[in-house]
Amino acid sequence: MNIAVLIDSFKGSLSSLEAGNIIKEAITKINKNENITVKPIADGGEGMVESLSELKGADTIKVEVKDPLLRDIEAEYIVVDNEEISEDKIAIIEMSSASGLTLIANELSPIKASTYGVGDIIIDALDRGVKEFIIGIGGSATNDVGIGMLTRLGVKFLDETNERVHPSAYGINDLKHIDVSSLDPRIKECKFSIACDVTNPLVGKNGSAYIFGPQKGADEKQVEELNSLHMAFHEKTKEIMKDADCDYPGSGAAGGLGYAFKNYLNAELSSGIGLILKLINAEEIIKDADIVITGEGRLDHQSAYGKTPIGVAKLAKKYDKPVIAFSGVATNDANIVNDEGIDAFFPIIGEVISIDEAMDKQVASNNLSRCVEQVFRLIYKFR
Repeated sequence: MNIAVLIDSFKGSLSSLEAGNIIKEAITKINKNENITVKPIADGGEGMVESLSELKGADTIKVEVKDPLLRDIEAEYIVVDNEEISEDKIAIIEMSSASGLTLIANELSPIKASTYGVGDIIIDALDRGVKEFIIGIGGSATNDVGIGMLTRLGVKFLDETNERVHPSAYGINDLKHIDVSSLDPRIKECKFSIACDVTNPLVGKNGSAYIFGPQKGADEKQVEELNSLHMAFHEKTKEIMKDADCDYPGSGAAGGLGYAFKNYLNAELSSGIGLILKLINAEEIIKDADIVITGEGRLDHQSAYGKTPIGVAKLAKKYDKPVIAFSGVATNDANIVNDEGIDAFFPIIGEVISIDEAMDKQVASNNLSRCVEQVFRLIYKFR
C-alpha cells in the first residue's frame, strides 16, 4: 500500500514531522513493506514556521525586528531553497513573530501597536534574495492597516509638514499624503501569498475594528475610533489607487494588514491550508495513496474551518481516498469532521492522565504509536 501521512503538529508536544515519523514507524512495525510518505504540514496559523522548518531546503533565520511597541526583539522565519518546490527562494513568515498579541499581552495598545517589525522581516528576506513570500497573519496585536509594515518597506506616510507620521493607527490622525514612489523596488519582483482564513472587510460592523479590536485591548470608544481611522486610511489610499477595495474578503484580517497586502503589495489572500498543500505538492502525494492519514493536537468543531485535517481530507476526497485522523484529544462535537471528509478519527489518549502528562513528548509519542499500531492491526485483519 501507498500511505500518505500529512499530520499537523501536536502543539507543545510533537512537531508535524515527529508525529508523521511516529506514525510511519508504528505501521512499519506491523508491515515493513508499505510505501509511506511523510510530509510536514501546517494550516497557515501560528506554528506554521516551526512545522515547515522541517521542509527539505528550509533554513531558519533569526533577525532583529521591532515589536508592536517598536522595541527591539528577535524573530524567526524560514527561507526554503528547494527547486522541487520553486525556482525562487521562498520566505515563510508568521507576522505574529514580530507583531503578535503574545508579545505585548500585558500592555496592549490598540491605537499605537505597529506592524513595523513585519516589514523588518520582509526586508531581511529581500536581502537574502527571496522572491516568494508565504505569510501567516493570525495572532496579531495590531490595528494599523499595515502602515507600520509599509513604512518599513519604504512607503512615505506624510503629515502636513511632509514629516513621516507615527507608523501605527495613531499616525493616521495626521496623515495628509501618501508617497509610494519610494517603495522598495524589489517588491515589484516578488509574489506575496497571504494565509488568511477570515473574510472580514476592513470597515463597518463586520470589519477589523468591531470584530477583532476588543481582543487587542480596544474599548468601545477605541473601536469606533479605529473604524474611523481605517476608513480615513482607505480614503487616502483611494487618492493614489482608484481601485483600492476595503470590502475585499480578508481586508480586515490582522487589523487591516490584509488590506495593506492586497492593495499595496498586490498580494493574494487565500486559505492558509490551501497555500501549504500547494507548497508541499500534496495533491501528487495524495492521488497516488491508498490511505491518507492526517490529524492535529485537538479535533473539535473548529477543525472544520480551515484547519489542516479538513484541508487534507477534502483534497483526498477529490480522489476518493479513505482518510484517517489521529489527535491528542477529540471533543464531543468533533463528529462534524466526519461530514468534511474524515472517515474515522482516533484520539490517542488511553488512560486518564493530566494535561501536563498528556503533552509530555515521550508520553505523546507512545500514545500515538500505540493508537496507530492498533488501528492498522485492524486494517490488515480485513485486507
